[in-house]
Amino acid sequence: MSHAPQPVISATGLFTPAERITNEELVASFNRYVALHNRENAAAIAAGETDELAESSVEFIEKASGIGSRYVVDKAGILDPEHMAPRLAERTNDELSILAEIGVAAAKDALARAGRDAADVDAVLCAASNMQRAYPAMAIEIQQALGIDGFAFDMNVACSSATFGIQTAADYIRAGHARSVLVVNPEICSGHLNWRDRDSHFIFGDVATAILVEDKAIAPAGHWDILGTRLKTVFSNNIRNNFGFLNRAHGAIDQSGPKTDKLFVQEGRKVFKEVVPMVAAMIVEEMEKLGLQGEDMRRLWLHQANTNMNRLIAHKVLGHEASADESPTVLDTYGNTSSAGSIIAYHLNHEDMQAGDTGLICSFGAGYSAGTVFVRKT
Repeated sequence: MSHAPQPVISATGLFTPAERITNEELVASFNRYVALHNRENAAAIAAGETDELAESSVEFIEKASGIGSRYVVDKAGILDPEHMAPRLAERTNDELSILAEIGVAAAKDALARAGRDAADVDAVLCAASNMQRAYPAMAIEIQQALGIDGFAFDMNVACSSATFGIQTAADYIRAGHARSVLVVNPEICSGHLNWRDRDSHFIFGDVATAILVEDKAIAPAGHWDILGTRLKTVFSNNIRNNFGFLNRAHGAIDQSGPKTDKLFVQEGRKVFKEVVPMVAAMIVEEMEKLGLQGEDMRRLWLHQANTNMNRLIAHKVLGHEASADESPTVLDTYGNTSSAGSIIAYHLNHEDMQAGDTGLICSFGAGYSAGTVFVRKT
């Protein structure tokens, strides 16, 4: 008698860039830029025609976010006070693009951990905040580089892309359209961050993660059953990036100012106030649907954007202040890596869990968007 396919997480993979920027290095660079700007615009500042820029500090960054450092694909360009953006050599169409390159590295790590050959995979979903180009799809390039037959496509739900990708992969497996799906999350967030903006210059880092979602019937021992998933979106302008293909129709693109809307911009206090209760309620509602209570949750792998947001959400879910073991953070070393954050937290903090332990992978961010994936160790 045949059984309906049941999606599980067989393994995850991680690629971390070689270069790292500490808060101390970042602040020193930013403050050099501030001094340069204020000196060059001294007359205009004195006349009230432009604002004097304020310096940043390590204490400000760590209090505001809990972020201690971040990995990036190009350190020198970001720390250059006269450039303040990554410098990446343009590759030819015959070369593997950098987003595909780091995605392939994470995917190979996931496949190796599952003991799976790329030829066994049926589909690739590239789920990330920013795609390097409109087409061909990054997912198809990753698929080709790995030697995977089947289908692939890109999807973007900002910081929730990975969890949305997991549910999409799980649905393909339940429907019988695939038995093994790679969800790949390459995030070069340094490319869309305004490194000249004091309120956000410290937020993002670069990384790539991958999740192998498969039918339980073929999954390796020690996999994680997917108990349930839930997705939610609510429109908001409080996190926005207006860069797009129609920009050229609007005239020249100016990325030099600290408040340009063609890069990442957010209203941080509004985001905090609106997202925390929305996500906490969504998690609790899904737990009730699955027959779970706070004491059933062994670990929460939450989106890595802000330690205070995670603390409040975890408290609502668990019913008490979460320990570092119950709600691990990677903000101190990786910073905010958009869709990859909750996956890094899971990847680095699940090996010690025992059969029967239940956990939650949860992401939330621009959109607004939020996704939950409840899992149990087999």
